[in-house]
Amino acid sequence: MTQWIGFAVEGLVAVLLLLTIAYCVALNSKLRRLKADEHALKATIAELITATEIAERAIAGLKVTVRECDQNIGDRLRTAERFAADIQRQIEAGTVVLDRLARIVAASRPAPEPAVEAPAPVPPATSPASLAPAPDSKAVLAAAQAFAERARARAKGLAA
Repeated sequence: MTQWIGFAVEGLVAVLLLLTIAYCVALNSKLRRLKADEHALKATIAELITATEIAERAIAGLKVTVRECDQNIGDRLRTAERFAADIQRQIEAGTVVLDRLARIVAASRPAPEPAVEAPAPVPPATSPASLAPAPDSKAVLAAAQAFAERARARAKGLAA
C-alpha cells in the first residue's frame, strides 16, 4: 500500500509538472505577443514623434508667413490711406474748380431777355435723337453741382 501512495504522489507531481509546463507555454506565447506589441508600439511612437516634428516645422513656417503677410498688409493699408487722402484733396480741389467754373459761366451769360417768340415749326423727324431738345445750360450746371455733391459725400464716406 505504501508503494501505491508513493506511486500516487509521484503521479500527482508528474501531473502538476505537466500543468506547470502547459502554463509556461501559454505564458511564453503571451510574452511573445506582448514583445511584438511593444515593437509595434515603439514604431508607432517613433512615427508620432516624426509627425510632431514635421508639424512643429510647419507651424513655424506658418508663423513666419503670417508675420510677413501682416507686415505686407500694414504697408498696403498705409499706402491706401495716403492714396485716399490724396484723392480726397483732389476731389476738394476739383470741387473748388467746378464751383469757380460754374460762377464764371453764370457771370458770362447775359440775362435772358423777356421776348416772346413764336414756336418754330418742327421739321419731320427721321430719328429719335433729332427730337431731343438742346441741353439747357442751367440744367447742365445743376447736374454738375449734384455730381460734385455726390462725389463729396462719397469721399466723406470713404474717409469715415
